[in-house]
Amino acid sequence: MTQIYDFKTVEARWRPYWQQIDLYKTGDDPTKPNTYILDYFPYPSGEGLSVGHCRNYIPTCIAARYQRMTGHNVLHPMGWDAFGLPAENYAIRHNVHPRESSRQFAATYKRQMQLIACSYDWSREINSTDPAYYKWTQYFFLLLFQRSLAYQAVGGQWWCPQCQTILANEQVEHGQCWRCDAAVEKKDLRQWYFKISNYADRLIADLDGVNWPENIKTMQRNWIGRSEGAEIVFMTAPIVQGDAAYEITTFTTRPDTLFGVTFIALAPEHPLVMNVATAAQHTAVADLIHATRRLTDIERQAVDKQKNGVFTGSYAIHPLTGAHIPIWVADYVLMGYGSGAVMGVPGHDTRDHAFAQTYDLPIIEVVSPDGAEHGIDHCFTDHGLLINASSYTGMASAAAIQAITTDLAAQGKGRPQVSYKLRDWLISRQRYWGAPIPIIHCPECGPVAVPENDLPVRLPETDDFTPAGDGRSPLARILSWVNTTCPQCGRPAQRETDTMDGFACSSWYFLRFASPHEAARPFDPEAVARWLPVDTYVGGAEHAVMHLLYARFWTKVMYDAGMVPFTEPFATLKNQGMLLSAADGQRMSKSKGNVVTPDAVASRFGVDALRLYVVFLGPFEASVTWDEVGIRGITRFLDRYWQLAAREPNTRGQMEKDNQDFERMRHKLIRRITDDMAGFRFNTAVAALMTYLNFLRDISAEEVPAGQWRTAVETFTILLAPFAPFITEEVWQTVWGHTVSVHQQAWPVYDEAMVGDAHVTLAVQVNGKVRDHITVPVDMDDDEIQAQALATAGAQRFVNGRAVRNIIIVPHTLVNIVA
Repeated sequence: MTQIYDFKTVEARWRPYWQQIDLYKTGDDPTKPNTYILDYFPYPSGEGLSVGHCRNYIPTCIAARYQRMTGHNVLHPMGWDAFGLPAENYAIRHNVHPRESSRQFAATYKRQMQLIACSYDWSREINSTDPAYYKWTQYFFLLLFQRSLAYQAVGGQWWCPQCQTILANEQVEHGQCWRCDAAVEKKDLRQWYFKISNYADRLIADLDGVNWPENIKTMQRNWIGRSEGAEIVFMTAPIVQGDAAYEITTFTTRPDTLFGVTFIALAPEHPLVMNVATAAQHTAVADLIHATRRLTDIERQAVDKQKNGVFTGSYAIHPLTGAHIPIWVADYVLMGYGSGAVMGVPGHDTRDHAFAQTYDLPIIEVVSPDGAEHGIDHCFTDHGLLINASSYTGMASAAAIQAITTDLAAQGKGRPQVSYKLRDWLISRQRYWGAPIPIIHCPECGPVAVPENDLPVRLPETDDFTPAGDGRSPLARILSWVNTTCPQCGRPAQRETDTMDGFACSSWYFLRFASPHEAARPFDPEAVARWLPVDTYVGGAEHAVMHLLYARFWTKVMYDAGMVPFTEPFATLKNQGMLLSAADGQRMSKSKGNVVTPDAVASRFGVDALRLYVVFLGPFEASVTWDEVGIRGITRFLDRYWQLAAREPNTRGQMEKDNQDFERMRHKLIRRITDDMAGFRFNTAVAALMTYLNFLRDISAEEVPAGQWRTAVETFTILLAPFAPFITEEVWQTVWGHTVSVHQQAWPVYDEAMVGDAHVTLAVQVNGKVRDHITVPVDMDDDEIQAQALATAGAQRFVNGRAVRNIIIVPHTLVNIVA
């Protein structure tokens, strides 16, 4: 054994060996429990992996290695979510087909993952751009279509002028495209949607049954935005005699504030806006509509943003008082929530209050904390007692809500209602590089599903995949592909030319990994029942209201169709913290020029040092800063372990009896690392390993028998193996001569009787004040403890000859002498 650890030679030795023995093959022993550990489906980009990505992939690798050693069959697969805008944009800029660039990017990711020894079962590798995969993505589209959960509609949608495609609401962040950061705008197009809103209640309720971070659950609940309240109908007053009256349906969670309504506010997208706008107000209303189309929903509802509005010139009639109420158009009202119209109650809603103050509208106080009037200078938003509310005055809010809703329903002017913020999932994309939507448009039959035996609908070969900018996909230009016949009537028809959003592919990939080579079905139901739901799912929190919501929706649809026996795909979710650059404190990205690659770090310090440092930086969920100064401490730790492993057992003392204190330390380490592994506390596990290594180095040769020493060092090696696979394999086989991989060893177990301390230190009090301490065996009886406590110098001094009335022993803590 050399005195210097040569990581490059060691890494080169063990990579082919592990591949030869198929170390990471998914277990299939029916006597073992099954564990499914999965990373988010990665999108391979041209930048390759940074060390920031390692914050995700190395911890899941460590967890998978640990589970294998504890006797589990482990499914830990990897694949590529390779359809999408970045690959296509790269292809356009570099004049290369996206199929080729995606293949290159995936190959780079795979090489880097193998470099850092991620323990994936590569025999299960999948790629969303493979026709054998997207055939089944199309199959699931048709499942939704057949169950009336996929439909087309025309509407104003977010359009990215740079990516030249429509975006879902979730993909617009602060008025910018989530992919390229370009400013977005609204465009009217006919699009495909999935009816995710049909599952809103189940998507909320089933969050209670999963082990997810509470902030992610809260984000999903807020995005779905379930509100219980009432629909209240206001009829418009005719502008001139004989004009038609329109119904304006509002939604409110606070019918008790109905008597405080001083204006009606319509969303600029509301279909009645131009109907109720008078001729004098047409231009002003149109200008507001145009200005609002440039704002996102989040911007429109921001608390600190000025509320903009225009009076339409028309009035609505209060359903209970008959008063005429002005109708406004306001940018803070969203068409996507409720009915796109709100009854303005400035005395009891903060946004309404700000709007009324801006436009000098009346404010009426109708709910009071104590039944007295407090003025209109502030906005009281809590429940209370009604005032200025006709016959409802004096009622508590809860009772008034019920009473007013009931009375409105009896008059045909309202009804109880539940509203949601969640909108249906916009699935269409006007780009080439995506799974084609398997629909044929027939002038006679309408939209017709492509027959299942004709799947997949393959992307046609073309070198012209640049978007035209007219709202149509590049596929629309390939007439030989577009023109076809209707599967129902046989007449000429045309294929749908939009492709599916990439999130469709990632909404079911976790099922495919259970049986990735199925040709006649998307997955084997028995394999899915065996492995799913996913036991541990790991990825960033940024997909809380996109991928995670969509995957849950598809799973529930499959459950309803009898395809899977569960309703939630991911039992436990963990979100890793970000890895920030020490240079600028920002997340690593190529555009910022602050990327550190795993290739560079592994070349300088070795893969084991990289793996240990990534998890040692801080708690898994916390954001941490990458600083290469710290990794040198890891390399010193590995060097000390290497030197320690070189000590031959026969150089230890010739004691025949085991050192029990030494053995207790070994059992305590096993318990500590085992507990930390289960809790994803890898940073504290590494710290404990470092502490124990120092303990071993400080033990003299005369203190521990040779066999006990070897057992301790072998235990340490097995516990270190999931973190540092190369050096531990080298020590295990090359240095010590074992013939079976260290990674195939059973995880050490601890004895509960050995993890407690042999001795305990007790405080000695006299009349409640600490005067001394004693260290005694944990099993010493009370009489002996009392005698030792009384004999201490501190007790003797403060008892000082007084009578001892009582001695109180708090086990393992203190002895109190009452004198």
